[in-house]
Amino acid sequence: MSYAQDISACFGGDTGLDEATFARRLARCVPALEHVRARHKAGDPLYALPGTSDDLDALEAVAERYRGFEDILILATGGSSLGGQAICALADSAGSPRLHFLDNIDPEHFDAVIGRLDFQRTGVLVISKSGGTPETLVQFLAVLPRLIDVSADDRLGSQVLAITGPGDTPLRRLALRYGCKVHDHDPDLGGRFAALSLVGLLPALIAGLDARALRAGASDVLDSALATDDPSLVPPAVGATLNVCLARERQVSQTVLLPYSDRLKPFALWFRQLWAESLGKDGQGTTPLPAVGAVDQHSQLQLWLDGPSDKLFTLILADRKGQGAALSPALAPDLMDGDGALSWLAGRSMGDLMEAEQRATAETLAKAGRPVRILGIGRLDEKALGALMMHYMLETVIAGHLFGVDPFGQPAVEEGKILARRYLSEMSRGT
Repeated sequence: MSYAQDISACFGGDTGLDEATFARRLARCVPALEHVRARHKAGDPLYALPGTSDDLDALEAVAERYRGFEDILILATGGSSLGGQAICALADSAGSPRLHFLDNIDPEHFDAVIGRLDFQRTGVLVISKSGGTPETLVQFLAVLPRLIDVSADDRLGSQVLAITGPGDTPLRRLALRYGCKVHDHDPDLGGRFAALSLVGLLPALIAGLDARALRAGASDVLDSALATDDPSLVPPAVGATLNVCLARERQVSQTVLLPYSDRLKPFALWFRQLWAESLGKDGQGTTPLPAVGAVDQHSQLQLWLDGPSDKLFTLILADRKGQGAALSPALAPDLMDGDGALSWLAGRSMGDLMEAEQRATAETLAKAGRPVRILGIGRLDEKALGALMMHYMLETVIAGHLFGVDPFGQPAVEEGKILARRYLSEMSRGT
């Protein structure tokens, strides 16, 4: 596989787990793995997508058309946006077209972004599984006048694509009214689990990324879970057990995801929604905390080392040695030669410093008795990212079984949606 998992720093000592207790809890993953196999056999899209490629030729044709634009607006929120953002962070930021993920309804930021665009040269993707997501509908309605102003009667059909669930959804109705293309979102695939569907892969293809490699990496992880009845051979099952065992045995209530890569910042945010919305039910779950190294060494490491011992730390580490230009001693000979204050940097690179710091942080946390898991990747590419995404989707599903909650759906958030609609109605009535 494209990554290796090391949980050895989570055992022993006064704060570590007992290996026998962990083994007993790990054995409880067997029914969860049986459920995954059964759902895979039944064609559940979550488990079918990694091994599927027959949809990619059609998506590539759509992406090729959209690569003719200078800018692409992706109007979506939550899982409909975060998966695409996590994947597209791998793309060359200097490439064309420029992708703009607008996932909020802050009018100042929204207006500032769309105010800079030439809508004659802008393609638009609008994504909402339900087709009734208020934020996404408001975004679409806000850009429609600009699109109409610059478009011929039939131009919206080649400029705007809506992705929504089948049936007469508000988004579908609105898109068809203006002649926009509409593609179906699989109704059996939850938004936060949809990154490897057209929701995440169409933006990825527009950005020039390899969708087949993303799915291949995911397939490697899934295949390993399907191939054995032994949970100890399934990294996502081991990771799920680690989280649940620490929560139950050591009152570890928070899980920190700390990738040492700026390109994995959006991945950490994708993970946050996946974990929180899937497991935070019936008083269960742990709180996901996205971070990034080495930045958060300067903002949170003091707390992590000397504050409450209530966190699991997962560090995603790539091989950074030798990356970046070597630092020449000639730049500051008085500092970098001999016994100078910066002699330890002479001939080294920025990547060497990142390599040293990520290793040092992992060791320092472990020495302080904090549970540390390492996910090591040789190189961050599409295959590695697909593997990490599938790992966390499976880890989340299995953790749901261990916590005794359904990892799909988010019933608790519905009340807020109902109240928001009520307040808007009251505004319309002037009350």
